[in-house]
Parts: sequence; structure tokens; C-alpha cells
Amino acid sequence: MGLTEEIVAMRGGSGQPGRLLGEFRRAALLVPLSGDDDGGLMSGWQGGVRWIYAFTDEEALARFAQTRGAGVAVREWEFLSILGARLVDAVIPTVDGPTGVVVDVADEDASMLFPPVVGIVPDRCAVDADDELAGAL
Repeated sequence: MGLTEEIVAMRGGSGQPGRLLGEFRRAALLVPLSGDDDGGLMSGWQGGVRWIYAFTDEEALARFAQTRGAGVAVREWEFLSILGARLVDAVIPTVDGPTGVVVDVADEDASMLFPPVVGIVPDRCAVDADDELAGAL
């Protein structure tokens, strides 16, 4: 199964978190660039967390562009293709503050959050890392 199928399974109640995370880490995701001077990745804020927008394919990215009022084709949006593992292991540690990934955010029934918690992002970036350490003591 691929990432989109694992998301559907998880949302339907039959998914397995380990398989979902594995598919996320192996998936080549499309991440739009912010378009501002810093050249960063497009993201939004919700609940005190920065969420990097990532998409499973160009069609999902196009649906997102339409919700943002962009009347331009997806191919006119600059985006980066990056493995989910690289996104959480290498990119998130460079971002200030709690940061997670939201996949296919414009698809109400097919989106998935990968929050900044232990097991998804590096422990030093996880908002619950202190809780995990306290439980281990």
C-alpha cells in the first residue's frame, strides 16, 4: 500500500500507525515553496504549531491551490519533491518552534496530520519529548 491508501485505512479505522508512518517516511511528497523572499516552504499555523503543507501528487496540490484562490496551474507553483523522512529528519530540525506536516490538507476526507511528537519528528523537536523522558525515569 502507498501513503494515500494508508491514510484512507487509518481514517476508516482499519489502519496501523506504524505502517502509516512508514509509508509517510518513504513517500516522495510535493511541498510548495512560500514564494516570499526567504524561499522557505509553505506552511500555516494552527494551535501553536507550524504545519508544513505536503502533497501526495500534483492533483492534490492543485486542489490546494484552488482553495487558496490561485487561478494558476500547479506547474506554475514552485515546489520541492522530498521524501517524508528527509522532511521530518532534516528540515523540521531547522525550523524554529513546534513543526509538523499536514498531508493533502485540501482533501477533507484524505488529509492526515503528522504532529511534532516523539516517533514522528526527532526527539529534540518533539513537543512531548519531556513527557516521554519523565515516563522512562
